[in-house]
Amino acid sequence: MKRLLVLVLVMMVPQSVALAIDLDELLEESRSASYSAEQLISCSTPDGTRDALIELEQRGGEVRYGGKSASGPQVWSGYGGWVVQADGSVVDSATVTDEEPVEDESLDPDTYTVEEREEVSYLGRTSTRYILLHGDVPRAELLVDMGTGVLLVVTTFDGDGEPYCERRFVAFDAQTPEWETSEPRSGEELAVSLTSHLPEAIGDFNLLDAYLDEAGLTFGYYSDGFFSFAVFESSVEIVLDGGVDHLVAGNRYLRQFTPGQVTYTWPVQGGGMALIGDLPPDLHDQVLENLPSPYDAGFFRRLWRNLFG
Repeated sequence: MKRLLVLVLVMMVPQSVALAIDLDELLEESRSASYSAEQLISCSTPDGTRDALIELEQRGGEVRYGGKSASGPQVWSGYGGWVVQADGSVVDSATVTDEEPVEDESLDPDTYTVEEREEVSYLGRTSTRYILLHGDVPRAELLVDMGTGVLLVVTTFDGDGEPYCERRFVAFDAQTPEWETSEPRSGEELAVSLTSHLPEAIGDFNLLDAYLDEAGLTFGYYSDGFFSFAVFESSVEIVLDGGVDHLVAGNRYLRQFTPGQVTYTWPVQGGGMALIGDLPPDLHDQVLENLPSPYDAGFFRRLWRNLFG
């Protein structure tokens, strides 16, 4: 049996993660603001350019995403959960809960340095530009609207300081959006996993939480304070339609870039694994090398045939 990986999950981010102490209030202000916008996402990946134009509305800590077509799927993302909706009906949902919110003290506050730069005008609004540095290498540029605190433009960079992904508002309305209040069906609640064997840290990335669903799928969330990724462990192989081969130390993975994120899948003994994240390409191999390696069942079948016929 194989599990098909659905790539409409675009945002499962614990809201307690902060870039740095001096930007934490700005990020929280952006998360709590109310607005409507159109956002252009464009990424230069090793497999070509990936871009999309999406619509989003934010109100009361909840974000609703959609494409230009009203009949397309919409992903709602808020504090600790997500909902996928298509044609007016909820097709999937989940919540990530904890008894008490705990501030994570494992993140290295010195991983990044945030520098405030000049004020600029964007979409007719006064904004401030910030640069996020890892050592001397720029990793992100943030354009923050001074009137609302909303992140109008976020550009991330690879290890050479070259642009990787840009998320740019092309239309912005600071008015509180009006939407119909609906009660989606109860989603699956994820329990905290006490048996996960995922590493506690991978380079600068720390395991913030690990959860387990009723079907035995383990989900772990990693962050270095800015970039993040999720790792899924399944008891069945995870299928990635349209993936391309990617070799790391001779091991084969399937990879797929979509606007704003990358997905990897690979078989492991007794099941499959997947990684979904926003981290730039230069960090991918380092992360994959520190997770369970792909398992080639065909190699053992060939060895058996060569030995015993």
